[in-house]
Amino acid sequence: MGYLEKKDAIILLEDGTIFHGKAVGKGGTATGEICFNTGTTGYQEVFTDPSYFGQLMVTTNAHIGNYGVSSGDEESDSIKIAGLVCKNFSEVFSRENADGDLLSLLEKKNLVILSDVDTRALVSYIRDNGAQNAILSSELDDLEELKMQLSRVPSMNGLELASKVSCKEPYYFGDENSPIKISVLDLGVKKNILRNLALRGVYIKVFPYDTSFEMMSSFSPDGYLLSNGPGDPEPLADAIQTAKDILTADKPLFGICLGHQVIALANGISTYKMHNGHRGINHPILNLETGKGEITSQNHGFAISREDTEKNTNVKITHYHLNDNTVAGIKHVSKPCFSVQYHPEAGPGPNDATYLFDQFINLIHTTKKVTT
Repeated sequence: MGYLEKKDAIILLEDGTIFHGKAVGKGGTATGEICFNTGTTGYQEVFTDPSYFGQLMVTTNAHIGNYGVSSGDEESDSIKIAGLVCKNFSEVFSRENADGDLLSLLEKKNLVILSDVDTRALVSYIRDNGAQNAILSSELDDLEELKMQLSRVPSMNGLELASKVSCKEPYYFGDENSPIKISVLDLGVKKNILRNLALRGVYIKVFPYDTSFEMMSSFSPDGYLLSNGPGDPEPLADAIQTAKDILTADKPLFGICLGHQVIALANGISTYKMHNGHRGINHPILNLETGKGEITSQNHGFAISREDTEKNTNVKITHYHLNDNTVAGIKHVSKPCFSVQYHPEAGPGPNDATYLFDQFINLIHTTKKVTT
């Protein structure tokens, strides 16, 4: 491999702040909400996670690309981030099971990549001033034009993005002879969620984001899962109604991340946009039911109202985030329903929370015994 071609580039934030760097490869211009991820590994999983759709990703780890990519590490069928900002982008990689380099994967999406950025300063700025829209560009001839382009980028607050990443048609995953069947509402589902269910002997049918309860029920499932995904949960009227209908029918229901927020909204609990969100693989959670701590993988810019949750007599808080006391998990007091704000499937991240999939399967078995 030769040396990477690099051109001068800038990062222009919505508040007018500018950071400088170098565009790797073709360069160009990209817009979106700029945020950061603190994971030291797992960049391929992060970049292919549908929950990051429409976001410009700043990586806090100093080296990106140094262990290449592997087809088994993708969480969806393509790169989902809108642009990448890093300190050092490595063209050379060393990893026994790598089957390619990161640059080639990113160039398939014509992704704008900026390196040689003072990411410590940029992340500190975002941390203090909040996630906001930004534009990355190696086309520096007209700063006013870049400002104009940036002004047209919609705010993440109120933005529905699940439709951009959800499947267009239903599909199946797992062994069709498995004794348990689950219908998954695809709001931007990660492959590792489906893998974790399949490993536990589940046959899955995945449905588009706006599918009704009646249509999901046509699979005759034993339980329902609302997946992770990008954007603001409030515009997802169809998904919220589907969650309400599942609750009314007393069917087992599990929500992950965006699915957790949709379940909260279905129970009359409001959501809000966070200052800079939780994005990383070492977020500490306290399980209030066991008293145990968990280190978790997280990726969300919205959260549910703690005040609303505490006032809601139908819902109980089961987990909270130890850094800022935000609600990280809830369960319904009279329905077979629970949800978490983090990623029990990890990919990337630790496996402290994979027990939640077992908890879901046990809930299904318990519900089936009661109803038979």
